[in-house]
Amino acid sequence: MALALKTVDLGAASSSADVIFDSLREAIVEGVLKDGDLLRQDRIAAMFNVSRIPVREALARLEEQGLVTNQRYKGAVVSSLSLDEISEMFEFRALLESDVVRRSVDRISDQTLTEARLFADQFARETDSSQWGRLNRQFHYTLYRDSNRPYHLQVISKALDNVDRYLRAQLVLTSGIEIARREHVAILQAAIDRDSAAAAALTRDHILGACRSLIEFLEVERQQ
Repeated sequence: MALALKTVDLGAASSSADVIFDSLREAIVEGVLKDGDLLRQDRIAAMFNVSRIPVREALARLEEQGLVTNQRYKGAVVSSLSLDEISEMFEFRALLESDVVRRSVDRISDQTLTEARLFADQFARETDSSQWGRLNRQFHYTLYRDSNRPYHLQVISKALDNVDRYLRAQLVLTSGIEIARREHVAILQAAIDRDSAAAAALTRDHILGACRSLIEFLEVERQQ
């Protein structure tokens, strides 16, 4: 298998593990690396012109985030989530993100609303499906920014990393993108109206609706 990673020559770099970690993480989250793909240390080290030491460090960090699993006799592979695990992550996101957006909208600034509207508009106009995940994330994160809950946002980011590659597939291969566009408009309007309860309820329904659509899609895909 050819690894499609963004690489640079890190032979003399001091942050080799960080760069390798970021490159692998991006490839997994964006779906370039698929569930079960083998991540051979020697091949990755050669691609970045480094020893195996920073590669092992990067893989260990990815394993801590749940993106990589070490299998006996095989080595590091891209983690695969069961449907139950995906459902639980979305349920957790719905609880946490609805609370964060409620706190944020209670104190949201005009500048934050302007930026959120920009990302919502870009998401609605974007025709390149490879950009949908990034713009979706930027829209939601902007609305959460004024919550003053940095640890909550860190946990949300980790949960998104684990499900983003599945959610991207759902947006591309189902009608999820049109639904997401409409629901973004409603969430944004609730934030503009400073209606934190409505923003929280809409965000919760948005996440749980995406979960139902994703699970239905994956059930069919995995049966095939």
